[in-house]
Amino acid sequence: MALELRHLRYLLAVAEHGNFTRAAEELHISQPTLSQQVRQLERTLGVQLLDRTGRTVRPTDAGEAYLHHARRALRDLAAAERAVHDVHDLSRGHLRLGVTPTFTAYLVGPLTAGLHTRHPGITLSVTEAPQDRIESALLADDIDLGIAFTGSHLPGVTAAPLFTETLVLVTGGAPTTAPAPMPAEELNSRHLALLSSDFATRGHIDAYFTHHRVHPRIAVEANSIQALTEIVQRTPLATVLPDAITHDHPHLTPVPLAPPLPTRTVALLTREGTYRSAAAEAFTRLTHDLVRSRGYAPAT
Repeated sequence: MALELRHLRYLLAVAEHGNFTRAAEELHISQPTLSQQVRQLERTLGVQLLDRTGRTVRPTDAGEAYLHHARRALRDLAAAERAVHDVHDLSRGHLRLGVTPTFTAYLVGPLTAGLHTRHPGITLSVTEAPQDRIESALLADDIDLGIAFTGSHLPGVTAAPLFTETLVLVTGGAPTTAPAPMPAEELNSRHLALLSSDFATRGHIDAYFTHHRVHPRIAVEANSIQALTEIVQRTPLATVLPDAITHDHPHLTPVPLAPPLPTRTVALLTREGTYRSAAAEAFTRLTHDLVRSRGYAPAT
């Protein structure tokens, strides 16, 4: 039997679901047909790829080794297909972008507007996820680019610094003049609305409070930046967010703290050695142009 791509996809589906029935439903084929095709693959290779003796179907040791290469082969084939259909005049195309949550509040909107203005034929898919999931998605070729932070990265992920993000105290009301830095100890008398602990940003905030021995009252926790900005605009509560979020909110005031809150270097993440489509190249240029035009602090 000649090996065909469908055999790889069938094997991957069974390994992912651990069950022939669910895999067959996803593939829109009958369960007997799926079982027959996988057994044909095993006979062709001369080795058992799946252990069917338990309640859950699991790859054998040989199956795990084969699946590793099968996934990479299908990923490379998908990249090759995108390369063939890539349109270098940017009259059409598609870009898959992953961003960590805070960037949806101040970067995704301007970047999408800029992309649509420059290249209206390019469609954009945006995924909001924690940084570890973004990096895993890059390696799996589920996204083309990521916007997150520099630091330690998964092997195979590269980070090109974009700008420095600074956390500040954010209060309601339109600023008349630039506020003077507030001593950290004044936070002890403040009531705050903060991101919940499932945000990496909250960890940086809590570390600052601990380091400087301040104990503000946390009146509200939210897993939505939009909710925090609404709360701060309508109540006496303050929050802690990246200062760039206030640029498009005239009713929010950034107040620096002394000592300052931590900074982080924002970066554009890519997978090493991957094919860069014309759409990805155009989006990269657009991102650098936007960072310069908005005057964000240079990356350090």
